Amino acid sequence: MRTTPPFRADHVGSLLRPEALLAARDDFAAGRIDAAALKEAEDAAIREVVRAQEEVGLRSATDGEFRRNSWHMDFIYQLGGIEKSEERISVRFENENETLEFAPSGLRVTGKVALDQTIFGDAFTFLGEQVTTATPKLTIPSPNMVHYRGGRASIDPAVYPDIEEFWTDLSAAYAEQVRRIGELGCTYLQFDDTSLAYLNDPSQRAEVEARGEDAEHLHLRYIRQINAALAGRPEGMSVTTHMCRGNFRSSWAASGSYDFVAEALFGELGVDGFFLEFDDERSGGFEPLRFVPPGKMVVLGLVTTKRGELESKDRLKRRIEEASKFVDLDQLCLSPQCGFSSTVEGNALTREEQLAKLRLIVETAEEVWG
Repeated sequence: MRTTPPFRADHVGSLLRPEALLAARDDFAAGRIDAAALKEAEDAAIREVVRAQEEVGLRSATDGEFRRNSWHMDFIYQLGGIEKSEERISVRFENENETLEFAPSGLRVTGKVALDQTIFGDAFTFLGEQVTTATPKLTIPSPNMVHYRGGRASIDPAVYPDIEEFWTDLSAAYAEQVRRIGELGCTYLQFDDTSLAYLNDPSQRAEVEARGEDAEHLHLRYIRQINAALAGRPEGMSVTTHMCRGNFRSSWAASGSYDFVAEALFGELGVDGFFLEFDDERSGGFEPLRFVPPGKMVVLGLVTTKRGELESKDRLKRRIEEASKFVDLDQLCLSPQCGFSSTVEGNALTREEQLAKLRLIVETAEEVWG
């Protein structure tokens, strides 16, 4: 079994919020409780969920992202120079039964991008105090998510007449965040990213092209930005990236295999491991894994978080074997395909089904890798 992240049995990060925490959030929004009472409810829920992760045998533990409404915007809005926009962004999600419209607030870059505070620093410190056997893992959105949402149109040209200055400041802010999190003891950091997965979808590239971006080469820019953000990462810090095609109330926003980005992604992105969706045909086959170089880890997201039905252990083993035809078995790990609750609403399964899936991943990994 691996002793450094990513682990043979791992998970992406977000977990279903317990009812007591959801009720506390509603009470806070309505003014019935104050921020201190909300934090107390969050602390209690995080203590419980950390114990649950360790009890099922996971070697990593997150706080379930219980202090957030969204996997990415709670972080992005805390960057200096970035403000929440009154404009709503319409995102179309779909599943086997329906189409959903998600309309979150947008963002505007109205000042020089900088790191004014260590984002999620207190949250990570609290997480680190709760673990007993697991490695505490922090998940944050990749720098690409600041750009992909609105592109050049969301950046004030008076602040950044030269877009290269924006990219430089963004990477510098992230690099400082990585440094500070490392000082707090973080040895397992994950950049969550939908852009590099979305760009595999021709319809998504068409949308990017329509707003004036170079859709055929944007992934190369994004890879450079992540590398710049990680250039000075602390020694001993393992960094992974998770790429998904959308995860909102058991629905998705994009489809397509990793073929379009694979060669550059696996060959050039300076992370230690890749969390990849492979739970259904939307993600394509394992062939793109042939570009993964020696030394890099691939965490196969074979267990879906979008429904409660438990996967067959035998089928998981067969799929791991299929993937090993393109990248060595020793470079593979197993995880859910995404988080269970990328937004506060969560996916359509129960907390018991969530734990059963995590337990299945641990048991399967033990049987495959020993």
